[in-house]
Amino acid sequence: MVERKSVGSGVSWEETYGYCRAVRVADRIYVSGTTATGPDGLVAPGDAAGQARFALDKIEAAITSLGGSLGDVVRTRIFVANVDDWKRVGEVHGERFGKIRPANTLVRADLIGDEYLVEIEAEAVVGSASADV
Repeated sequence: MVERKSVGSGVSWEETYGYCRAVRVADRIYVSGTTATGPDGLVAPGDAAGQARFALDKIEAAITSLGGSLGDVVRTRIFVANVDDWKRVGEVHGERFGKIRPANTLVRADLIGDEYLVEIEAEAVVGSASADV
C-alpha cells in the first residue's frame, strides 16, 4: 500500500468543501488551487502580483511540510481573473521558478469571489530538483 499524507492550511473552506491544501502520494505532491487567503481573509486586495506572491508562499510551505522543495515542482497552473494581469503574475512566477522551469499553463478564469485576482496550483516530484536550483 502506498502511503498518503496531506496538509491543510487552516482555511474553513477545506473542511466545508472536503479538500486539503496538498496531498503527497509516494514521491508526488499535488497542491490545490491556492489563493491569497490568509488567517484574516484576503491578502493584497487589488494587487494580482501581490496575491501571486502570497499564493506561491503558501504553495512552497505546503510542499515543504510534505518533504519536498520548490525545486521539485514540475508543473504549475495559473488562473487570472483579468487577462491584463497575466504579465505581472507571470513575472512573479518567473521570480520563483526562473531556474526551476516547470511546465506551466496560464489562463483567464472566473475565480470564486471578485476580490480574488489569481489562483495557482502546483505538482511536484520529490527528489527531482536539479543541483543548480
